[in-house]
Amino acid sequence: MSSYRKFAYVYDELMEDMPYPDWLRFARQAWEKYGMPKSVVELGCGTGSITIPLVNSGFEVTGIDLSADMLSVARRKMEKTPQGSRLFREGSIRWVQQDMRAWELPEPVDAVISFCDCISYLLEEADIVATFRQTYNGLKDKGIFVFDVHHPNTIIRYDEEQPFVWDDKSVSYIWTCDLDAPRCEIEHHLSIFAKEEDSDLYRRFEEVHVQRGYDPKWMKSELLKAGFRDVQTYADFEWVEADDEAQRLFFVAVK
Repeated sequence: MSSYRKFAYVYDELMEDMPYPDWLRFARQAWEKYGMPKSVVELGCGTGSITIPLVNSGFEVTGIDLSADMLSVARRKMEKTPQGSRLFREGSIRWVQQDMRAWELPEPVDAVISFCDCISYLLEEADIVATFRQTYNGLKDKGIFVFDVHHPNTIIRYDEEQPFVWDDKSVSYIWTCDLDAPRCEIEHHLSIFAKEEDSDLYRRFEEVHVQRGYDPKWMKSELLKAGFRDVQTYADFEWVEADDEAQRLFFVAVK
């Protein structure tokens, strides 16, 4: 699993076009259907682009991430919001550095989310199983776990469509991929060029990120084995049954 290191400090700029409102909408729709939570955990919260809007909407949120750098950026973003300092003092937001495979809080929560294909970074079946079991244990009865992953076909499509290039005034990248087809595992190689502040010079650094695609039927089976009683799979931010044409799979599991 990647810890994101220097990437954390250019992450928001590179990901500014990500569909964060769609993730927030899907979560809210799931909660409207299964029960509106008070306490929420976000696994793989990154720089807080989903966490912070949830806190500002009145939820008590714990953002969990493996990367100290990502959490550092998230804290600073939260502090810059109009209500940031007050909400932190009141305990509406917590930032916790933990591994999602072994996350644990003192009290169970109403809902757990994990978006932006964070769970696709778990590279062994045992990692998936551990995360599902730990999440089941961390939820209250009737709590809901909502997450997305890449469809295995999306992993293959990354390899077919590479390389990817982004060129902007302040940050650019060259992105190539290596596919391990039998494991449906892809290694992303990014050469990132970030402009130094108050300078015309660019700093280059390298990042490697590895993701794996899993059979959605197997994932549903493991959620049920973990104890979830109702598990549904949807496609691409919509409440439609997922098939092989889906790019992003959304799982909704109820304890």
